[in-house]
Amino acid sequence: MMMKLTIFVVLLFILPLASVAQLKVGFYAPNCPRAEAIVRQVVQKHFNADKTITGGLLRLHFHDCFVDGCDASILIDSKKGNQSEKDAGANGTVRGFEIIDEAKKLLEKACPNTVSCADIITLATRDSVDMAGGPKYAVPTGRRDGLVSNPNNVNLPGPDSTVAQAFQIFRSNGMSLNEMVTLLGAHTVGVAHCGFFINRLGGSDKTMDATLSSNLGKLCGTPSKPKNNNGKTFLDQNTSLVFDNQFYKQILKRQGVLFIDQQLALDSSSRGFVSGFAANAPSFQQSFVNAIIKMGKTGVKVGKAGEIRRNCRAFN
Repeated sequence: MMMKLTIFVVLLFILPLASVAQLKVGFYAPNCPRAEAIVRQVVQKHFNADKTITGGLLRLHFHDCFVDGCDASILIDSKKGNQSEKDAGANGTVRGFEIIDEAKKLLEKACPNTVSCADIITLATRDSVDMAGGPKYAVPTGRRDGLVSNPNNVNLPGPDSTVAQAFQIFRSNGMSLNEMVTLLGAHTVGVAHCGFFINRLGGSDKTMDATLSSNLGKLCGTPSKPKNNNGKTFLDQNTSLVFDNQFYKQILKRQGVLFIDQQLALDSSSRGFVSGFAANAPSFQQSFVNAIIKMGKTGVKVGKAGEIRRNCRAFN
């Protein structure tokens, strides 16, 4: 009995690693050699028209991977009487779906039933980071698309999370505290609606720089007198459209827009990572590459698992 239990435990650790091992850089080279070029072409077109798509795609990728793994489950549209992840409250402002749709349409013409929607998300995110001045990096591909999209499975850190609360979710997905601080640094190209931070304005949160609070109050109002709940602002108030380490420098000055962002610089467990990234841009960029590639391997489906969707918004 003990031997059977030992074998079972060992398999629990080996099988996920075996799945990750099937991902590889250049996975589509033999059967769809232009796959990555096609995705990049679509992303470049949308980036030229709207440079905020980098933040949108990063969020799309993160929200997909942290719910049942990186399997494009967030792309599924709800049907009457059957809601999908997309309708979960945490995904209400996620965007970039049309970019994935456009790339998929072109890929289906070039290489039918070959490139997964999950890989398109991963590649599009990588390309948009590069276009925004961030690091260039290769990503392993070979993911397959999932067969489940359930809003009840969505459990993501919210804008009002503490560092401990956010880390509980990151840790459950195999990420370290350093990697969490790194990935939240993607907010350097992010935007947020007033509803995500208005509760901090009007003097309600003394950890926010007074000038920033005043400026945001002109856009959003205050908790007692909201003005524009759909208004948006950049999370990096300095180099808003550039993927750099300015986000960390700003939260050290109490200029974090979201509560969770500001807490990264105030909590003793994460402040050291923030200070390190603020002082060393190359360190942040390398840490980001390592962290986002690792995140992109979360719960992947490979081999014969899942499917290759023909339409990213619907199961085959």
